[in-house]
Amino acid sequence: MSEQSQAAFIDSMWRDEIVPTLVDYIRIPNKSPAFDPDWAAHGHMDRAVDLFAGWARAKLASLPGSTLEVVRLPDRTPLILIEIPGSDPASDDRVLLYGHLDKQPEMTGWLDGYGPWIPRLEGDKLYGRGGADDGYAMFAALTAILALARAGKPHARCLILIEACEESSSDDLPYYVEHLAMRIGDPSLVICLDSGCGNYDQLWLTTSLRGTLASNMTVRVLTEGVHSGDASGIVPSSFRLTRQIISRLEDELTGAILPESLHVQVPAERISQARIAAAALGEQVHGKFPFTPGMKPVSDDLTELVLNRTWRPQLAVTGAEGLPEFANAGNVLRPSTGVRLSLRLPPTLDAEAALATVEKLLTDNPPYGAEVTLERLEASKGWNAPKLAPWLEASLDAASKSAFGREPAYMGEGGSIPFMAMLGERFPKAQFMVTGVLGPHSNAHGPNEFLHLPTGRRVTQAVARVLADHQARPAA
Repeated sequence: MSEQSQAAFIDSMWRDEIVPTLVDYIRIPNKSPAFDPDWAAHGHMDRAVDLFAGWARAKLASLPGSTLEVVRLPDRTPLILIEIPGSDPASDDRVLLYGHLDKQPEMTGWLDGYGPWIPRLEGDKLYGRGGADDGYAMFAALTAILALARAGKPHARCLILIEACEESSSDDLPYYVEHLAMRIGDPSLVICLDSGCGNYDQLWLTTSLRGTLASNMTVRVLTEGVHSGDASGIVPSSFRLTRQIISRLEDELTGAILPESLHVQVPAERISQARIAAAALGEQVHGKFPFTPGMKPVSDDLTELVLNRTWRPQLAVTGAEGLPEFANAGNVLRPSTGVRLSLRLPPTLDAEAALATVEKLLTDNPPYGAEVTLERLEASKGWNAPKLAPWLEASLDAASKSAFGREPAYMGEGGSIPFMAMLGERFPKAQFMVTGVLGPHSNAHGPNEFLHLPTGRRVTQAVARVLADHQARPAA
């Protein structure tokens, strides 16, 4: 089978099989456990798992010796493990391919007629929650292997692992990795399809991921609300004190994170890649975001914006409590203000040390003796990719040119995939291909999320090429 015929097969699988199944998947509100604590009782996660497993089992019939198991540990979300024998029965070489099927919550702001559980196919885009993040991954991985089988191209043993807890920081995954350690073995290549792309014109490889630190911080000044005319000027506002405490962490004028211990030295190679990525993207570095009219990014330097997004700590306040809606905002000095703090950490920063630093910074010596509490204080480490082996670098270049017609691009991601840090430590000799379909305006986690279908097809082609080249690589 020529590359053209292989691409045609992949395109037909996407058109006839994958897209219709993803349409059904988008309808399922299988929110991750962090957003649906009663997920087991609701049954949506099991519906999604059954949908995925049913589709995959039908395809495995053409791959002799393949198996699929839905693994269920007590009080954990389920996990799908697909095992496909390699072309050489005597070889123990293996590849691990990763994705997830749990989803972020609904979020407000969807366009009229659109919604998180309403699949909507418009041209090259499939709208709805989860298609791009990361429902497509299992279908792309298995289709790539099916394409190689049809072409008679050899590949190593492949294990496809699809978890159901990634959007909840992969809390369940370490237990499964340990439980399945003998079956997972020691892969020489890890392929993760849960990342982003800077544009839809070339294959984008993720070189790093930031860690995260998050907490619900509540600043309490009273046991109950009181008349603001009576108390203001005597009782300090909990909102003002919340601002003051956050300013210990972040410079409100620049957004810079103040403690030096939360920064790292950016590797020279990553700075060089950031320059190249910024040049490739141009104004799209910031133009992909829905700025309000007249709004500007934090810098005019595109390379600095890329580095801010990938290698520098940044804070976002992602939620608040204790603030009534306008219609219910009476003249009351409120007893407390609560905020959800989400701090992105540099890829190589020690997350546990950062947690200790932030906890002390926010709670020591509170202004006016206010009560400051931190709940759900948690941190996860980032990941910095190992240096590419020559065979993989050449394969990625060829795969991008074949599937996209352009050379690949390399850039860190601002988000986090906890699984990658875990695998990086567990398999220090493995090579990594981390890529994805979350490009401009695809808006993962937000309203109007979509999957760019041509990119999904081309990423599938690239995975097939890399799997074939992995099997044919020179002996170490």
